[in-house]
Amino acid sequence: MVINSNLQSQISANNLEATQARLAKSLGRLSSGSKLTAPSDDAGGLAVATRLDAQSKRTDAASNNVSGAVSFTQTQDGYLQNISKALNRMSELSMLAQDVTKTDADRANYNAEFTQMASYVTTAANKDFNGVSLFSPNVMAVTIDSEGGTFPMNGTDLSVAAYTNATGSNVATTTAAIAALTNIKIAIDQLSTNRATIGSYQARLNYTSDQLTVSKQNLTAATSQIEDVDIANESTEFAKQNILNQSGTAMLAQANQLPQSGLKLLQ
Repeated sequence: MVINSNLQSQISANNLEATQARLAKSLGRLSSGSKLTAPSDDAGGLAVATRLDAQSKRTDAASNNVSGAVSFTQTQDGYLQNISKALNRMSELSMLAQDVTKTDADRANYNAEFTQMASYVTTAANKDFNGVSLFSPNVMAVTIDSEGGTFPMNGTDLSVAAYTNATGSNVATTTAAIAALTNIKIAIDQLSTNRATIGSYQARLNYTSDQLTVSKQNLTAATSQIEDVDIANESTEFAKQNILNQSGTAMLAQANQLPQSGLKLLQ
């Protein structure tokens, strides 16, 4: 029996210190909801989770970009629908102006409406979306994924000859009305092509948006596997360490009492 060195007490103290460290880690995980309360918990996992989280944020941003592009094309098509109505009315007026039973005064009336419809088409060409021209010949490169990949959308240009020839026509005379009808039919064909192209862009962007949503879900799930704590398992671990902490404290107190028995030998 020795008094100066109480090995049992040291061992109990070391065990208690380790238990308290595990208890603190378990408490930190339960309170934060994360398994990675410190880089040392899983250094490799933390690196992977950091990259996945960054990719997830970029995917969110790409999804916003795609949504903006869809809204842009929807706004474009909204104008083109009305332009289509204007061109249809212009073609109707050019036919009415060719009626041999109409006088030049009648044609002047038709031409007044024709001019207003043409003015509407010309004005629409200058519209914009959040400061970006809706009808420009420029190609728009839409960012569609987390790695910066782009999808090019060709511009819809209302200043091409197919439109300007139509809007520059008139139906003041029979001859002019015949020429106007030819120009308007070309403009309608061009408009049909433009709307079909915009529709194909919308379809592509909608599929891309769906894919980005799925990708975000998968990235979130992968990150969760690394970072998120299993509450059921961790609460069990916490209860275990809490019991060990209490018993360790009690055993340390008992170990500290062992040298006291040496006093009985001195009595």
